[in-house]
Amino acid sequence: MSCKSLLIGLDGATFTVLDPFMAQGLMPNLKALVDGGVRATLRTIVPALTPPAWTSLMTGRRPGHHGIFDFFQKSAAGSEKIEFSTSKDVRTETVWSMVNKNGLSVTVLNFPLMFPAPELNGHVVAGWIPWRQLRLGCHPNNLYDRLKALPGFNVRELAMDMALEAKATEGAAEEEYAAWIELHTRREQQWLKVASYLMENEPSDLVAVLFDGPDKIGHLLWRFIDPAHWPANPTAEESHIRDMCFNYFHKLDQAIGQLVGLADPEATIILASDHGFGATTEVFHINTWLAEHGYLQWVDNLSIDTSGGTLGMGHLSRHIHWFDWSKTVAYASTPTSNGIHILKAENPGDPGVPAAEYEAFRARLMAELGAFKDAQTGEPIVVEIHTQEEAFAGTAQKLAPDLTLVLRDGGLVSILPADAPLKPRSKPEGTHRPLGIFIGQGPGLRAGLDAGELSILDITPILLYSLDMGIPSDLEGHVPIEIYEEAHQRRHPVQMAAPTTTAGGTESEDSYDELYDEDAEAAILARLMELGYID
Repeated sequence: MSCKSLLIGLDGATFTVLDPFMAQGLMPNLKALVDGGVRATLRTIVPALTPPAWTSLMTGRRPGHHGIFDFFQKSAAGSEKIEFSTSKDVRTETVWSMVNKNGLSVTVLNFPLMFPAPELNGHVVAGWIPWRQLRLGCHPNNLYDRLKALPGFNVRELAMDMALEAKATEGAAEEEYAAWIELHTRREQQWLKVASYLMENEPSDLVAVLFDGPDKIGHLLWRFIDPAHWPANPTAEESHIRDMCFNYFHKLDQAIGQLVGLADPEATIILASDHGFGATTEVFHINTWLAEHGYLQWVDNLSIDTSGGTLGMGHLSRHIHWFDWSKTVAYASTPTSNGIHILKAENPGDPGVPAAEYEAFRARLMAELGAFKDAQTGEPIVVEIHTQEEAFAGTAQKLAPDLTLVLRDGGLVSILPADAPLKPRSKPEGTHRPLGIFIGQGPGLRAGLDAGELSILDITPILLYSLDMGIPSDLEGHVPIEIYEEAHQRRHPVQMAAPTTTAGGTESEDSYDELYDEDAEAAILARLMELGYID
């Protein structure tokens, strides 16, 4: 028996890059899947960020319900304290647990928000964790030791090893680009090794494997893979780096082909990304803007040292000490969510905005943000502003930012002070875009169909449907039945099922401090800095 459904996640994948690669013959396996199946752009959620987007994909719910808004999590509504998000913060059921409830098994490899590993019927190897934590990220308990015995298995390359990644990037210096590409090329081969071993020896009904290299290559090396930013007269070194990027995607295509070959011949194959990708050319210093407009007050003699020292959550939480809280009413605490938090006065006389004035205050703040324009072109810098209730309606709403911004170039804000709120980047860098990819091939899926646009919330219903399961009535996505042949639709009508439970996440009793020590926090934050997520 092999898997009945195979989900291959491609973090940050976009047709902007993949279409030229398929046309050039670099990705023949991907092209065969597109030609023989359905393709569509896949609209992600707000914000277009890895943790909330993948969590929405694997729950069929928006962040307001599943509770993941960022790489980081408020300890409580209204609190300034933040911690890394973990599987214990996911408030809704995942597709993995839904499949288990229907008596089938799952294998889930390299997905975020799977640490500590949930106790599923099948296998879990969590993603986005340092290699020293990987044992806690594996389920069942003996899986880690069995993987270590595989020929050529390298845990430091499978997970995050900052010693290796620091050598590869050293602040993303251009002379280190080649090592960065080589590292991620090898990392995908490690995940392929694990997936192949489990599919061949301990098969599950649903197998899901996430390759995160497209995102990592995209952030640092976008100008080498996007045809729109390729120089007309490249240097020899630029040509070499681009060739290495091409080789990465060719190797990724080979990995996709191998996994498809290991699946059941009648399996449903789904490829999806959490978001798309594009170029960012400027930096919006959001807290500087808020300070200039009287919403935020820096403390006197502010000194922020972002160089050297241990980079733990204490570093990211230093914003608590940057602001004069008696005079600050709005601030951004992390750069990754593009979110602004409004300080609310709990009692009369407390600092912050009184409850009766909140709506008017927020409306004024939104209007002023919308009026912030490029002095040269007259274009608005902030093109969309989402309120908490619009973007994050649900039981977890109060943990979300009050406002979430979408910038004109799709980039992330900076939370650091600066001498001007808007500054150009020295060169284009990669950043997220709202449209990712969907590719589907298998029983009943139309061949050669371009389905236009689907929602990332539809992936969980599609996977459940592919396994002949009912669709829980509270999912926010649906089965896009139009991507299936009419005869298949008649033979396999969509069945609804009881709503999911709220008991998602893991049963682990480990505390946050037991999961993430200072070294583990430092490793993850250093990687986020290398990729440009954090100042």
